[in-house]
Amino acid sequence: MRPYQLEAVEAVEAAWNSHRSTLLVMATGLGKTVTFAHIIDRTPSGRTMVIAHREELIRQGASKIEAVTGRPCEIEMADERADFNRFNPGRVVVASKDTLHEKRLARFDPSTFSRLIIDEAHHAVADTYRRIIDWAGRNPACKVLGVTATPDRLDEQALGKVFGSVAMVYDIVDGINDGYLVPISQRLVSVDSLDYAKLHTLAGDFNSKDLAELMEYEENLHKVADPIMRLARWKKTLVFAASVAHGERLAEILNRHRNGSARFISGKTPTDDRKTILHDFKAGKFQFLVNVGVFTEGFDEPTIELVAVARPTKSRALYAQMIGRGTRPLPGLVESLAEPEERRAAITASRKPCLEVLDFEGNSGQHKLITVADVLGGDHDDEIIEAANQAARAAGKPLDMLIAIAAAQKDRYAQRERERAILLSKRNAIRGKTEFSTKVVDPFNVLDLEPWRARGWDHNEPATEKQVAFLDKAGVPTVSLTKNMARQLITEVIHRRNTGACTYKQAKILKKHGYDGNATFGEAHNIIDALAANGWRRLPVGGGVL
Repeated sequence: MRPYQLEAVEAVEAAWNSHRSTLLVMATGLGKTVTFAHIIDRTPSGRTMVIAHREELIRQGASKIEAVTGRPCEIEMADERADFNRFNPGRVVVASKDTLHEKRLARFDPSTFSRLIIDEAHHAVADTYRRIIDWAGRNPACKVLGVTATPDRLDEQALGKVFGSVAMVYDIVDGINDGYLVPISQRLVSVDSLDYAKLHTLAGDFNSKDLAELMEYEENLHKVADPIMRLARWKKTLVFAASVAHGERLAEILNRHRNGSARFISGKTPTDDRKTILHDFKAGKFQFLVNVGVFTEGFDEPTIELVAVARPTKSRALYAQMIGRGTRPLPGLVESLAEPEERRAAITASRKPCLEVLDFEGNSGQHKLITVADVLGGDHDDEIIEAANQAARAAGKPLDMLIAIAAAQKDRYAQRERERAILLSKRNAIRGKTEFSTKVVDPFNVLDLEPWRARGWDHNEPATEKQVAFLDKAGVPTVSLTKNMARQLITEVIHRRNTGACTYKQAKILKKHGYDGNATFGEAHNIIDALAANGWRRLPVGGGVL
């Protein structure tokens, strides 16, 4: 296991010591199935039931569990039935949530199960899942784990009610910072004829028929296909279409630009044809793989360099699944490297230094279209996310969205500090050195951060021992920190290290003496040396180090 996977296993087991149910959030591409397979392997006794909602996830899950545990899995789905051998039932049952209606579920004795694991747990708020959770609850010793890569904001509050704790959050930003996923750059392409304003909403996303009609319009087809061909250059590209007709026409137009460059797959594509197309795509025999509703889950192809989202969405979960198909680094690149810095350097020097995402904007009206900033900035509020999107629009080229989000956060903090200073001045407040010194012991003020928004599932659990140890080493005070607050501070410490900014300890000294806490490491080193030589008195303007 990778270190974070081992940490996740231990965090789940620790959460189960005090809660019957817990939630594990782990981004696409980071091996959540392998992680819960190890949890199953460490289960001391009793049986495990794993619930998923799609055949691909059920079969892939069973395969990975068998690979990790060495135990065969029984499948309960459609005509396949587990528990044929009543005297020696299998230790692991992987089941379809749609198959487990009341009669099918009644075949299983909950007293024999010690674990219930729900894959893609952002669906767990639905009645079909709640019924299965209630069934497991008839055995008080049965522990419940929900695993998800893509919780939507609308899901969070409900998930907080379904699961009694959050064992660990290791999201896409953590994966990028630790060098297990590639950075994501976004390019927003404006298409004036795309008018989303009149589209209706169904179940939280665009009505599929309305969206298909808009995207299939001839002018829009060309205004989407042309930028894909031009901006992708020779990058291996996965294209998400809005409908079968839309996908077929996109592939056709791309092939007009360059014959043989694109192929199309849908749910209706025969199995043998699909295998051939995927084999050829992996082998690099064509550039553009256009699909509709096929590769949002369970498709791993690390050589994808660009994802073109030619079907806009209002669902963060769906969008995260789409771009997650391209966030893995090239095969064999980082596995042998022990340190995050080594992994990030290897990614930067590789043929795939980042994933590029193309989005197509138009008149969205009252609709909020999801972008990369929404996925990477899940802990931030809409103001910061929109500022990052504005930076992407203005850039005119692919923009690293983690850097854009960090810059937007700093800008807003600076603006609010200016507003706060004006307000204090109007009240004739005195901000003496003592008050300032008291203020800067708050690590969020030292690092110019506003605390992340509260997640709907956040139970305000205290920071873990590992989080405290990391922050202690960085010199960051940890008194009264929650797990989520600690995550934010750790993310900022790592971001500063990656970008060459000054450390927390340097920023604290700079701010105490009235300097900007966002200097580079080298600038901070020079200023602090000069301050020390000057008896820790602020240097005069023009003192040679500013």
